[in-house]
Amino acid sequence: MIREKDGGFSGLLGGAPLPNAPFPVLPLRSGVVFPGSTLSVSVGRAKSLALIGELHQGDVIGVVSQKDPKQVDPALSDVSTTGSFVRVVKMERQNPQVWRLVLEGLGRMKLEALDGTEPYWRGRGEVIADTGADDPEAMLRAEALRRELVATVKDSGGALDQVPAIDGDPGGFADRAAAGLMLDTDEALEILGEPDVAQRLQRVTEKLARLRAFSELKGKIEGQVREQFGKRQREAILREQLSAIRRELGETTGEGDEDGEDDVARLKKRLTEAKLPEDVQKVADRELKRLESAAQGPEAGVIRNYLEWIADLPWSKRAETVGDIPPIAAKLEADHWGLEDVKKRILEHMAVQKLGGNARGTILCLVGPPGVGKTSLGQSIAAATNRPFLRIALGGVRDEAEIRGHRRTYVGALPGRILHALKKAQVKNPVILLDEVDKLFQGWAGSPEAALLEVLDPEQNRTFTDHYLELPFDLSEVMFLCTANTLETLSAPLRDRLEIIELSGYTDVEKLHIGKRHLVPKRVKESGLPEGTLEITDAALLGIIRDYTRESGVRQLDREITRLGRSIALEVARATDQALPKVVVDAENLSRYLGKVRFMSDVRERVSFPGVATGLAWTPVGGDILFIETSRMPGKGRLEITGKLGDVMKESARAALSYVKSHARELGVDTEQLDSTDLHIHVPAGAVPKDGPSAGVTIFTALASLLSGRSVRADTAMTGEVTLRGRVLPVGGIKAKVLAAHRAGIRRVILCEKNARDLDDVPEDVRKEMEFVLVNEMHEVLAAALETAPATELAPVPLAPVPPANEHAA
Repeated sequence: MIREKDGGFSGLLGGAPLPNAPFPVLPLRSGVVFPGSTLSVSVGRAKSLALIGELHQGDVIGVVSQKDPKQVDPALSDVSTTGSFVRVVKMERQNPQVWRLVLEGLGRMKLEALDGTEPYWRGRGEVIADTGADDPEAMLRAEALRRELVATVKDSGGALDQVPAIDGDPGGFADRAAAGLMLDTDEALEILGEPDVAQRLQRVTEKLARLRAFSELKGKIEGQVREQFGKRQREAILREQLSAIRRELGETTGEGDEDGEDDVARLKKRLTEAKLPEDVQKVADRELKRLESAAQGPEAGVIRNYLEWIADLPWSKRAETVGDIPPIAAKLEADHWGLEDVKKRILEHMAVQKLGGNARGTILCLVGPPGVGKTSLGQSIAAATNRPFLRIALGGVRDEAEIRGHRRTYVGALPGRILHALKKAQVKNPVILLDEVDKLFQGWAGSPEAALLEVLDPEQNRTFTDHYLELPFDLSEVMFLCTANTLETLSAPLRDRLEIIELSGYTDVEKLHIGKRHLVPKRVKESGLPEGTLEITDAALLGIIRDYTRESGVRQLDREITRLGRSIALEVARATDQALPKVVVDAENLSRYLGKVRFMSDVRERVSFPGVATGLAWTPVGGDILFIETSRMPGKGRLEITGKLGDVMKESARAALSYVKSHARELGVDTEQLDSTDLHIHVPAGAVPKDGPSAGVTIFTALASLLSGRSVRADTAMTGEVTLRGRVLPVGGIKAKVLAAHRAGIRRVILCEKNARDLDDVPEDVRKEMEFVLVNEMHEVLAAALETAPATELAPVPLAPVPPANEHAA
């Protein structure tokens, strides 16, 4: 270490030899320290930090520049052999891993050896002294070059402010000038390695001249850019003035302008091609004049958007629809199995259009549980009639402006969803599906359901007016198709405008055909299985339908088939043979791919003892079965009702008990025993809300079974409302309820005789497997529902003989 207290570096400049001991070396990733200049460097490598640990301010070390800045532990071949001896002027710690050093260049150094062993680099070398000082001619030339360099710096006019234009020693001045030129490492090393003062000054002068040329070229380019920018500004102002002059003269910008058609001219052309109605054309012409006068003002954008919407709407464009009935019927039959009522209604509408030439649209509302094909039916109708299909999802919409748009006075106003759909369709007679119309909500921004009244009214939608356009648009040729899960949430005025078609669900046979024709081919293809690799038997499909799904539609069936396809695809992908194995899925190996069975019929187990009856219920997602359970205990004749029941269902339970008490003598029930007994009626699935009058028959039968000790037949379910006098009244949802009983394995259903007409809606294959008992009075229900012998576990309450039932096989 060369210490300042030992004479520092001053003796070396005078030609004194270097100490025999090696001196510390600090490799720099980039940059050069010229003699007479300072350089600030950041130090963070481990060896460099070890060197800093032994340095003091004023110590002299050697620095060299690396050839590759990414080298972490350079050797002699990785650094330049020309370097500098520097004095440590300042040491500052920036963080635990980084120090900043300020180094002052003292003289040139030629590195002859570099030792990279720990803890830091050490080197051996010699001082490079300036040459030419003994030659008067060389020194005279050097002084001339120094004066020329000073003049160059002064003439730069501030462009070369980093170069210190001062007098002094020619060699030192060359070094300080080179340090101020901000040269890259290679160019700086070229000057640092030149010991001849005159040659060094010559090289610096050349570098400075080149830098000056670059500076002048940069200023010239910047001036040209500013001049060009100002020219464009002037051209834009002149163009605006020319446009204003043309407007004052009544001239319009025609086609063939240098920059293409004017925006106003293009809009005018599009509005002409749109063939607008007369009243709409008047409004468009008025807005065009306003746009021309508004020029580039803030209102111009609003007017332009308004006119573009008018031009984009299909005021007179129509799709060429298919009028032949057989192709339409074939398309509907190919896409959907069953749904005969819907297909018939579509064909009736198309027949009326063909024979009468009436292009007026129709408004159908498909009501049914999820997964029965309501949405996909709209696509089939559009494809069959050769019309564009658009779907508008209304679930959760609570803003009236979503249907009829916002007024133009609002910022960012747009038309509603109806006009958006028509703009996308580009024809005025598309098929528009209003999906989930029963899930509209009324919010603070108005009722979207009320906004639909004009859209879905065949007598009013000929002049439908969106708030944004404020122009009548003819929707009478649009074929609207609505879907809903229930009609209970729809208002009476909206229901009145819809033609309701109910889809109660599919039978097992219909699901089997849908699975074979549509779901299996589609999902097998999606799973990537080659054709012929997978075969699913009918028994396997029926097993999926009955044991893994219990739904009205086929959505869960579709999921299970998709899961089956994934399982088979994994098995095929794991096969090591070149030939892909063929997999046959039947009822025996179905559980291998889909797991254990999810649904099992427990009707027989649940009604195997007195006091439990099986009822039928209708829900928005299809029909279902429910169990009515009753029990008795000593008490004071009180009635407890549980199961999250609604008011109507609770009233049915009280009415059933009142009928039992008022007809105790005919039924053979001991009234005193009733007065000392508490009864409890419970409907399982207690977390699910239940309501409706159709459980009256089931509740009465469960009470009669409890008090008589006679169990209800396990193969029998029932539905119907009961009066206080024991009359059985008809109820709705018969088709959905019967299909639910059929899915649950029940083959005997008790109904009101007036519901016999509703059995025509039940598919024929289901009717053939079912037995329907039609009744009018409660004693007929008891005769048909209760077992003949009382259960042995309970002591029965004696009942009078029950007259024979009036049974009818539908």
